[in-house]
Amino acid sequence: MAGEAISEQEGLAVLEADNDDVLPLMQAAYTVRRHYFGKKVKLNMIINAKSGLCPEDCGYCSQSIVSTAPVKKYSMLDKETLLAGAREAMSRKAGTYCIVAAGKGPTDKELDQVVEAVKEIRETMPLKICACLGILKEEQAERLADAGVHRYNHNLNTSRANYPSITTTHTYDQRVETVGKVKTYGMSPCSGVIIGMGETNQEIVEMAYALRELDADSIPINFLNAIPGTPLENAGRTPAMKALKVLALFRFICPSKEIRVAGGREVNLRTLQPLSLYAANSLFVGDYLTTAGQEVTTDHQIIEDLGFEIEMCAL
Repeated sequence: MAGEAISEQEGLAVLEADNDDVLPLMQAAYTVRRHYFGKKVKLNMIINAKSGLCPEDCGYCSQSIVSTAPVKKYSMLDKETLLAGAREAMSRKAGTYCIVAAGKGPTDKELDQVVEAVKEIRETMPLKICACLGILKEEQAERLADAGVHRYNHNLNTSRANYPSITTTHTYDQRVETVGKVKTYGMSPCSGVIIGMGETNQEIVEMAYALRELDADSIPINFLNAIPGTPLENAGRTPAMKALKVLALFRFICPSKEIRVAGGREVNLRTLQPLSLYAANSLFVGDYLTTAGQEVTTDHQIIEDLGFEIEMCAL
């Protein structure tokens, strides 16, 4: 609660704890979460602004060039469609609207479309806007910030050591550099991980420390949803109890940050999803990029039944 991180040895002990110790771990995580965020839950909604046309070879992604998954393919959505998505985010009580586009980085034309939509959203709706468009050039980061983008997401995804086994078309360091550019231009850095891609417990601890060092304000914790047609299609799901330990670990290492239980929570946490909010203070509502989420009313009910409350956007 003083903002310090647990040690690496303690982090490993969290991940390797007996399942009988999960409830005490979650109680400890909740004590820290409540100290910083009370009983508030932040809701976020994603729009897949450009789908299935990605030249990257990320092994987890159904939109990558090496994927044979049957996903929709379309270029950057027009302004009106992006605006309609923002209105849908508000109807779901989301405070943050996330504009996500597959690809190594945006073209100038794609950036123009996003910037135009962002400006109008900022003028007409009380939403925070997160963009996730890949690796940015300096001038692109500046344009997004000037347009009013509050947050930029660029996940580390996995550990430095494991990175080459997941992606070869860009590097771990390029992702770190993009997060640095985001901060330089005044946008809030959002960066997280995907659990379940062959990483060790030691590497999960290292990932948490790497995000602490980056000073990411928002940390989405995804759990791999192994999609048929991707190189990781045969990866097993993360057991629900292990997923809870991971969320507790990130709360203990990044205690004051927004920890978001993100993609794959429905598949991996299953019936234990409500317990995740004792460590996490944020989640996505609705669908993800190419996979379905659960009914938004179910998420609202979980929050209500826990005695928590949705944090509405305050610009």
